[in-house]
Amino acid sequence: MAYNLESLVQILEQLLDHHQPLWVLDPNKKPRLESLLKKACFLKEFFENSSSAATSYRLQSVESRIRDVAYKAEDVLESHLVDQLLSSPEGESFIFSPPDLDLEKVTGELDSAKEEMMAIMEGRDMHLKYRLIGGKSELEVIPIVGMGGIGKTTLARNLYHDPSVISHFDVRIWATISQDYSEGGILNGLLRSIWVSHPLLLLGNERMVEELYKGLKRRRYLIVLDDIWNKKPWTVLRKCFPDDGTGSRIIVTTRLLEVADYIASGSSYHHMNPLKDDESWKLLHQKVFAAEETCSSELVSIGRNIAENCRGLPLAIDVVGGLLSQAERSQVFWEQVAKDISEAAADNTTAHLFQILSVSYNYLPHHLKPCFLYMGIFKEDSEIRASKLIKLWVAEGFLKPISGKSLEEAAEMYLKALADRNLICVPREEFKGNVKSYSIHDLLRDLCVRKAYEENFLFLKARYIPGDVSSRRVCAHRIQDIDRPLDQMRLTRSVLFMGNVSWMILSPLISAFRLLRVLDILSIGCILFPGEIIQLVNLRYLALRTSKVPSSISRLWNLQVLIVEAIADSFNRHVVTPEILEMTQLRHIKFKGFCVWYDDQYREHIVVQDQLQSLSTIAVSGLTDRVLRTIPNLKKLGIFCDEKFDHVRDLSRLHKLHSLKCSSGLYVHHHSDLSNLIFPDSLKKLALQHCVIHDPHMSRIGNLPNLQILKLSNCGIKNRKWKVNEGEFCQLKYLIMEHLHMDFWAADDICFPRLEHLIIRHCAWLPEIPYGIGDIPTLKVIEVRQYLPPLLDSVRMIQKKQEKNGNDGLEVRLSTTTLLQ
Repeated sequence: MAYNLESLVQILEQLLDHHQPLWVLDPNKKPRLESLLKKACFLKEFFENSSSAATSYRLQSVESRIRDVAYKAEDVLESHLVDQLLSSPEGESFIFSPPDLDLEKVTGELDSAKEEMMAIMEGRDMHLKYRLIGGKSELEVIPIVGMGGIGKTTLARNLYHDPSVISHFDVRIWATISQDYSEGGILNGLLRSIWVSHPLLLLGNERMVEELYKGLKRRRYLIVLDDIWNKKPWTVLRKCFPDDGTGSRIIVTTRLLEVADYIASGSSYHHMNPLKDDESWKLLHQKVFAAEETCSSELVSIGRNIAENCRGLPLAIDVVGGLLSQAERSQVFWEQVAKDISEAAADNTTAHLFQILSVSYNYLPHHLKPCFLYMGIFKEDSEIRASKLIKLWVAEGFLKPISGKSLEEAAEMYLKALADRNLICVPREEFKGNVKSYSIHDLLRDLCVRKAYEENFLFLKARYIPGDVSSRRVCAHRIQDIDRPLDQMRLTRSVLFMGNVSWMILSPLISAFRLLRVLDILSIGCILFPGEIIQLVNLRYLALRTSKVPSSISRLWNLQVLIVEAIADSFNRHVVTPEILEMTQLRHIKFKGFCVWYDDQYREHIVVQDQLQSLSTIAVSGLTDRVLRTIPNLKKLGIFCDEKFDHVRDLSRLHKLHSLKCSSGLYVHHHSDLSNLIFPDSLKKLALQHCVIHDPHMSRIGNLPNLQILKLSNCGIKNRKWKVNEGEFCQLKYLIMEHLHMDFWAADDICFPRLEHLIIRHCAWLPEIPYGIGDIPTLKVIEVRQYLPPLLDSVRMIQKKQEKNGNDGLEVRLSTTTLLQ
């Protein structure tokens, strides 16, 4: 079937090729031919990727119609082309203008056959995909509606990340709305997706609407508005989206039919129905067993019973499948799970899904239960940074030590265990095996909150109110959320405040929490370091925004995590007195927005901080050999090359260091060079910002034996040329280049033999990517934003070379923002 569609596609591409010399395409016929090409490509891809396209007589009949229409289109186009070629004087070009009536007829017949094919397909995912990339040119809003847990977000996400969808749209933006939303926050997020740093982000909502409209004007965009609960957000957001006839699309997911009706404005929406029993069992089997495994005969009937009692809800099947995949494959255990799921499903109200999810929670190992409940502290639909979550878990003290593993490594194992049980999901990976963030379905978060109240694990202002007992953990987004008497909170161990409020209001509350282990008040700006905090001598985790850290911080003898953000983005240098180097329990120190300089000259005794694993951002001039000897187990380091950086700093003594970020900052008027830095061989990730890179420096970096990630941002390349030598960057998987001052780059597959992701952003004068990159067999993604036109040609050449070498899965992501030569 697909072979004759391929023939039609090739003919249309030839006719639309403006480089061929024999004819000039009539501009009035170009839109019709482009539309026909888009439809043919869509259908060709469908038949190539579908193994079940010919499973019914009706569908086979439609396939035959599509074949006949494709033949007819070929006949119309080639007959007219041959006639004009033969009638034109030799050596002269002519205007190719096929008859409108014939084109309209074959296009209409192809549309009719396509619609019938979509109507008889068992699923409508392909139909939605066609509406995205193969439908009308006018702006279309496509609501996806269905009950919680039915898979609306999953469907939208699959479409959003589909390679053909990615290549079709100039701009793609995902925004999660949720019940508790902020119009300004949504607009800000949408605008940041177009411009990472925009000068107008602090203006009012109306101005942001205008800027967003201008940013999307004349661009083909795809916007996903996930989880809308009422009509109000749409009344504001719809003003942001221009309709320029470019084929832009907006996907909206909602549980409420009246919201879908309001947003759809007459266009059809996709109503998601529960899975059928056979589909439920197929999905459960897929979740429990690996591809090569089969279910034993004694478990099949039990498994089918479990699947049927999940009521056709993919979320329930995912979670129950995650439970069964990690448990013993015994008939006794499966029968017990089946009994529990059956009892949960007996609830005929909408609460049955909650009861089914509760079963999976009840079967969790004890050491994973607090880790799962802790997910309730984060806002609904938020992206949860793995690094922050791990630090909080360690400080809370409920991690079970694992022999031979640090607490952080144990936490990573716990996160993986929750993900394997489908209780949390992984929205993105930095590179294979390194997960940067997690998310949790709002219904599973709801389960966290309910169970946390029942077990007095967490107090979060919501509709579930426990009895008058002391709250062990308090998470609040507004000061009104903390509405309990202080005597009920005197034993509270954790306070995480996410709202914006004056410290003067919060101070009396914090003073009452004498036994606090965790205090996160990053959302509150304290110009002066709050003295009340120094009295919290039981603290293990402290995160706040202020302007200076006093020497009295050393009284917090038990502190494991210290996170301090500058109250303003001034990046002024800040001196930290030697006392902080004597806090032996510290595991992580992070200063953001200003640079820290260790004043080590008055220290008499060396105290080894053998627990310290991460440290940033520190002036490199303060990292003397004496200081480096006190932090032997450091794994992550952020350094600032200040103006006093005039001696060699040998970081190779840090044998466990795997991540290093080096910057010269914003207030230094010259780019710092790297001649005085010696890197350790253990480095896996290196980020350089505002640095001058000479050839010897780049060669030293290229010869690091374990380097997997290299990020170069706003760096100056000596002579604006980078020639990679043979055998360099042998382990590199991820290369990011941003705002580089470079106009020549030479490299081949011998230099980057394991490269998987190549990202080039705002390298305004780079004319091309080295052709040899196309020989790298591991290459998966090339992303380019803002480029010279010749660079696009080099990307396409690389893509064709990869396809020729058998790698047709290379994903190319291009921004439409180009630079004039």
